[in-house]
Amino acid sequence: MELWYTEYQTKNLGLAVRIKKTLYSGHSEFQEIAVVDSYEFGRMLILDGVFQTSIFDEFIYHEMIAHVPLFVHPNPRNVLVIGGGDGGTIREVVKHHTVEVAEMVEIDGQVVEASKKYLPEISSALNEHHPKLRLKIGDGIKHMQEVENKYDVIIVDCSDPIGPGEGLFTRSFYENVHKALKPDGLFVQQTESPFYHQELIRRLTRDISSLFPITRLYLASIPLYPGGLHCFTIGSKQYDPAKADIARIPENINTRYYNREIQKNCFALPSFIQKLVK
Repeated sequence: MELWYTEYQTKNLGLAVRIKKTLYSGHSEFQEIAVVDSYEFGRMLILDGVFQTSIFDEFIYHEMIAHVPLFVHPNPRNVLVIGGGDGGTIREVVKHHTVEVAEMVEIDGQVVEASKKYLPEISSALNEHHPKLRLKIGDGIKHMQEVENKYDVIIVDCSDPIGPGEGLFTRSFYENVHKALKPDGLFVQQTESPFYHQELIRRLTRDISSLFPITRLYLASIPLYPGGLHCFTIGSKQYDPAKADIARIPENINTRYYNREIQKNCFALPSFIQKLVK
């Protein structure tokens, strides 16, 4: 009997993948966790029925959420990742020679352990106990409330705005992010699909731009995510992402998707998205 797993991206649309086998299934305090091996995407992490990442295309998301903001800031030394339990974002962050400390605050330790066991390519920095890494299992929202003037860059690598991730998409959270950043700091958050989450993007753009003088949305093509096009939003106190010096980016950077031209061109938005974020 064939086994299929479907993520319902809207009430009228779903993405179904054929599964070879289920590698892990469990319930944490916060959510349902599954790791499956699929024919098209390889091993996949699924939380509460939503596809989070896959061996097939994970490099796109993780490279874009990490390297784009880290090459906007001229000297990111103290970096925080909120969420990112699969370990892919922190894997990219620690590649930067300027980064001295890479903190990671993930609410669900069970996601971390499942990823370390079943997705070792993604969670390599976690498995290797990278010397720059400081891992804390805890609530990222609470962590933000307790910190001030500490980070150069904050990366909010969160799940969808439901369940444990819901509170990471609020203005009060962005106020605390602003407080936790240094005077020239910036942050980035994954902000869903520009096709299927337009009202969310409008609200987040309004909230972030009310706090940060420079707010920019950028894009990446990610096959696993709704519509195949995903967006990220940067809030910056000083540095304009659209004017980043791409000469700083090594030509031989160890990436599969990200490069100098992507850094520059990912901020070029189709007209309908320009209108969406005005």
